[in-house]
Amino acid sequence: MTTLPDRPNTALLVIDVQKGVMAGAHDRDGVIANIDTLVGKARAEDVPVLWVQHSAEDLVRASEPWEYVPELVRHETEPLVHKIHGDSFEDTDLEALLAERGVGRLVVTGALSDGCIRATLHGAFVRGYDVTLVGDAHTTQDLTRYGAPAPEQVIAHTNLYWRWQSGPGRRAATVGTPDVKFTAHAG
Repeated sequence: MTTLPDRPNTALLVIDVQKGVMAGAHDRDGVIANIDTLVGKARAEDVPVLWVQHSAEDLVRASEPWEYVPELVRHETEPLVHKIHGDSFEDTDLEALLAERGVGRLVVTGALSDGCIRATLHGAFVRGYDVTLVGDAHTTQDLTRYGAPAPEQVIAHTNLYWRWQSGPGRRAATVGTPDVKFTAHAG
């Protein structure tokens, strides 16, 4: 139901699951295990997997904190998108990579729930994509010292509000890892 014509395919996005981002992340190991399950399922079903990697002052390109966690291994044939903004589409080649693959629907995983995940969800949705958030495959850090809710509340709220997101000709959904289907109009 995407508003992008001639783009019937689905892709899995793995956003910023980097050593420095995941250090201290809520349910780090569980989230990484769920992402690994989804990557395996996508590969088995010949669904494109695209990896997004953030650079910033505390994530200097080619530094150890910038590297992806060792539990997740990107295949050389799977695109790697480098970004410096929260929204994975901003000033990157993500849109072109998705267009080349005929992708109109995204399944989103990664970190951080209240940063790059939210920005990318909205960035994709306003660009016409159907967007499914995997509710147990994204996480955040504890930012309560800055006035944010506890991480489990941030994650729950992100899952809740994305479930009810709507727009003409587009679909949003939040599902758990076991319920992800890489076919159009399914979780």
